[in-house]
Amino acid sequence: MASNVNPTVRRRRLGQELRRLRELKGMTAEEVAERLLVSQSKISRLENGRRSISQRDVRDLCGVYEVADQRIVDSLMQMAKDSRQQGWWHAFGDIPYSVYIGLETDAESLRTYEPQIITGLLQTRSYAEALIQGALPETSVADIEKRVQVRIRRQERVTAETNPLRLWVVLDEAALHRVVGSRQVMREQLEHVAEMSQLPHITVQVLPFDVGAHPGINGQYSILEFADAADSSVVYLEGVTSDLYLEKAQDVQKYTVMYEHLRAQALNVDQSRQLIEDMAKAYAR
Repeated sequence: MASNVNPTVRRRRLGQELRRLRELKGMTAEEVAERLLVSQSKISRLENGRRSISQRDVRDLCGVYEVADQRIVDSLMQMAKDSRQQGWWHAFGDIPYSVYIGLETDAESLRTYEPQIITGLLQTRSYAEALIQGALPETSVADIEKRVQVRIRRQERVTAETNPLRLWVVLDEAALHRVVGSRQVMREQLEHVAEMSQLPHITVQVLPFDVGAHPGINGQYSILEFADAADSSVVYLEGVTSDLYLEKAQDVQKYTVMYEHLRAQALNVDQSRQLIEDMAKAYAR
């Protein structure tokens, strides 16, 4: 990116402000849609930041909401302009989870639960290549390489010398046993996780098999938090054909409580690192 503007975050903030203006006006999304002769779904997508917002959209909405202060209109118009810039990930072409990458790039902290694999931000190149090839068997070599490059670029957030992403990972023990690539790949991968877990801003815990049923039994999820108070936390659920982003306070709170239970049931940091190191040694035999 040529600047520090994150288009994904700009769209979120702009959408939140447009929703606030609509609610101050006492209008429903349906009423706004009728006034502008557009679909209600368009208004919803503009407000949740999942759709690019043009300056014309902002102008029309400000007109409906009767925003009298031109400085506010100009500020929102500039946000709309910024939101249409491209993030670094756009250089890699069509990335299915580009919205998530934009959020992750701007997040202050990330808590994630992984039931089957090593989380992307801690993957080695060899592990990532084997994982993507296995998960997407019909993907071309070129596309696999593109996805790997994006994954490696994302990892710069956790290795940055200044203001690195605070990362807390709960790994199901299954992720340590699932052989991705080869035993050699797994040995190197687990050694890497053990090494990264010693950084002060990275915490890794393993959820052992013997805990039985647990709050994360339904699958992987992540909670992203941001430094700016204007940016609400987001729960991210990855899907095969589409992803889900939850931003309502009650939804975020529910997943946060679930995560606290997972952390409590998992091995502590030292026990987790010891288990990971032991598994790495086992793969070397």
